[in-house]
Amino acid sequence: MNIALSHEDELLRTTVRAFIDNEVIPHENLVDRTGEVPENIGRAIEAKSKELGLFAANLPERVGGGGLTYAQMAIIEREFGRTSHALHSWAARPTELLLACEGEQVEKYLMPCVSGDKRELFALTEPGAGSDAMGMTTRARRDGDDWVLDGMKHFISAPTMADFAIVFATTGIDETKSGPRKRVTAFLVDRDMTGVTFREGTKCVSNRGYKTYELLFDGVRLGPEQILGEEGRGFELAGKWLGMGRVWIGASCCGKAERLMELAVEWAANRKQFGQPIGRFQATGFRLADMAIGLRTGELLVADAVRRADAGVMRDEDAAMVKVYCSEMLNRVADETVQIYGGMGLMEELPVHRLWRDSRIERIWDGTSEIQRHIITRAILRPLGA
Repeated sequence: MNIALSHEDELLRTTVRAFIDNEVIPHENLVDRTGEVPENIGRAIEAKSKELGLFAANLPERVGGGGLTYAQMAIIEREFGRTSHALHSWAARPTELLLACEGEQVEKYLMPCVSGDKRELFALTEPGAGSDAMGMTTRARRDGDDWVLDGMKHFISAPTMADFAIVFATTGIDETKSGPRKRVTAFLVDRDMTGVTFREGTKCVSNRGYKTYELLFDGVRLGPEQILGEEGRGFELAGKWLGMGRVWIGASCCGKAERLMELAVEWAANRKQFGQPIGRFQATGFRLADMAIGLRTGELLVADAVRRADAGVMRDEDAAMVKVYCSEMLNRVADETVQIYGGMGLMEELPVHRLWRDSRIERIWDGTSEIQRHIITRAILRPLGA
């Protein structure tokens, strides 16, 4: 949907759409079939994204990034959503958490990610601590001026093996009005440090070729210079990343829903049964109408959230509303598209089955729909003291 885009933003949308159509989508079948993005294809996507100014477009110009607004990044994420995460992630958007780097960290971690010389992982989730992030058991204990890290992370996703990870670990207990609460700190942990193991994890049926990694830490010694931000303020850093990350998922879901709807409309207009296009039957036509309503609503929610973000007033519940609605809208669109195609919707020769599978994970990662509803409910009741 084009909501009065400026000439500059329309040019951005056109550029990203052409990039996805010409450089990315042609590789979808190969990646889905093999479960891998060949190195040469990934590097070609990376190189083209740098040429177009899309690489690190989310980071400010002062560090060498594109300096785009949140509204402009939403345009990019929406277009990227039209294809597999395994492929478009090679056109990297390094996490904004790296802007917390200070001193030597800037040259060692931030700047190499802006240039593409290094890749990072965001390592929060654990086998026993998914939605319950405070249930994490990865721990860093003091030993003189250093910290010793032990634990494990999983479901840590990236298009390729990373050079380092932003690892969240408990570093103590704080007494609060609600009782004891774990103090969480973010550490910059290099893959080649003694006691560190990065390895490929389980394979997901959504976004085949987009890797999940397991990170193991066994007595890893970290100096104070490996802390990102401040000791005990890790969750504040994570919150900054997760909020906009949920909005980007919403934008991406709108892009994928648009592509699915295009496929559904074309099929409904050309597939004939009982002597007429199936789109003329209300059972199919009303499905298309509901898709259009859902997509328009999702786009408006995204537009509202990025407008709030650019004004510096976006709240956690705003991002949660975008995430839960857009991910569930996409799943409805994907399921209805399969239904409109009938048996052909599940055949490997067509892209519908792949888009349907890829859509399912959106209701889970970066906070499940249940977690998003909890955030919204808490925001509604908090002013009343409930």
